[in-house]
Amino acid sequence: MSPAPHDPRPLTGEPLSLDLLNTRWIEDGQPRDLLAGTDGLAVWLAANGLDDGRFTADDPTLRHTLQTRDALLAVVDGSLTEGASRVDAVLEKGRIRATLTADGGGERAEFADASWGPGWLAARNYLELLGTAPDRIRHCAHEACVLHFFDTSRNGTRRWCSMAACGNRAKASRHYSRSKDA
Repeated sequence: MSPAPHDPRPLTGEPLSLDLLNTRWIEDGQPRDLLAGTDGLAVWLAANGLDDGRFTADDPTLRHTLQTRDALLAVVDGSLTEGASRVDAVLEKGRIRATLTADGGGERAEFADASWGPGWLAARNYLELLGTAPDRIRHCAHEACVLHFFDTSRNGTRRWCSMAACGNRAKASRHYSRSKDA
């Protein structure tokens, strides 16, 4: 088994739907996109445990995953009412099948076209986040950041994708403004 390819993104480990949104980021003032090609798709699939043989990092999967990312962005950063039909269009590409095994009841995702699988799973995950804590789905508060996160802090007041990056930049900016004014 070969090692997982390097993931260059500054924020990983978020729930699948938000991790898909975080395939776009800003680095040194320039926009970056992990999903600019199938190599980046392979990195994203591996980072989320979706490289287990169910899905292939090919052009159809990339196209459908990008369509899902755009649909999710429309509801997360836009309007749930206006973007819902776009997410629904992705969700129509798969279903959950109830199963019974020797271990008991379970569920399995099924797709008529496996190239929709990663995007469908991300859209389904977004529904789960909405059902759990919709107010904890956040966009980083730094004006130059495009990343998203699920706030798991105890009091629900996390503002930054990363305190080490965006949080420190905001603090440094405030400090510079205060010292400049003084």
